[in-house]
Amino acid sequence: MFTLQQIHDAHAKVKTGADFPQYMQDIIDLGVTSFETFVFDNHTDYKGKNDFSISSEGFAETLIVADDCNAEQFKSDLKAHQKGQTDYPTFLNDCAISGIEKWEVIMSEMTCTYFDKKGETILVEKIPSV
Repeated sequence: MFTLQQIHDAHAKVKTGADFPQYMQDIIDLGVTSFETFVFDNHTDYKGKNDFSISSEGFAETLIVADDCNAEQFKSDLKAHQKGQTDYPTFLNDCAISGIEKWEVIMSEMTCTYFDKKGETILVEKIPSV
């Protein structure tokens, strides 16, 4: 089992998207098998083995996620974030503007899938190893 504090401690090391692969390895080591992060308030639902689940609290201030997705703008913003050109709050705001509702990470597949408000898959990425 893992705690939100352990996840928070691992996430505290993340400064930009470039740190994401190490963060993934750190939370895999904790026992996280998947998670979904929701852009509007940044709350995350984490899952582990034996149906274990825990959710983080979201931000008090919420973002409005655009109804229509601009996939090309999102992909451009994501690349900038992954290169370390934006911080996490900026990335969340960029996702909202581009119509990204959430992303889901599946550890066994090492994939991160981004979805719009209609539940359509916008992008599936392989998470690079550390």
